[in-house]
Amino acid sequence: MGIFETLRAAADPEKAAPMRAYMRGQFPFLGIPAPERRRISRGFLKALDRESIDWAFVSECWRQSEREFQYLAKDYLAERAAVLTPLAMERLQELIVTKPWWDTVDGLDVIAGAIALRNPDVNDVFLAWSVDDDFWLRRAAIGHQRARRAKTDTRLLERILMNNFGQTEFFINKAIGWALREYGKTNPDWVRDFLERHKSKMASLSLREASKYI
Repeated sequence: MGIFETLRAAADPEKAAPMRAYMRGQFPFLGIPAPERRRISRGFLKALDRESIDWAFVSECWRQSEREFQYLAKDYLAERAAVLTPLAMERLQELIVTKPWWDTVDGLDVIAGAIALRNPDVNDVFLAWSVDDDFWLRRAAIGHQRARRAKTDTRLLERILMNNFGQTEFFINKAIGWALREYGKTNPDWVRDFLERHKSKMASLSLREASKYI
């Protein structure tokens, strides 16, 4: 039995309904919580080649209706993030804008950010995303450094955040605050200074989120 069939066999309709409701009805679910999904898929993912990416498998996951399959692909890419090269950015962009919602965009952004950390030329891609008409790409640009801590490129972060001031989109203003909140755990002084300089241009949601831990 393949991994798709295995996951479908583990479906729990009673859990699927609240999972779908939590995502505002955007996608159908099998009803498999994350810990169980990872337990089921662990052996399958471990057996796959760790030195290359099977993009056909990723695409097939994205074609499936139920959201757990997109999570499976995201887990797969996260485990193999170290082998991704700048050539993967176009494919990651396609995933971000296909069936987009925060549950896939948040995670794919950090995977893409790991590529840029090893290949700084990719920063230009994030700058382009930060002004794209698709606000999910903007959100990915805003959040791509969340996992970097002391390795955060603050000049790049500031440019991307400034490119998104004045937005009315909830997911953008939330992302701005989240990015600052996360970096504030590493460098609260920088975040305080950023807020002092830019607070007049920032949404109240962004300010509230950014100020939580500083």
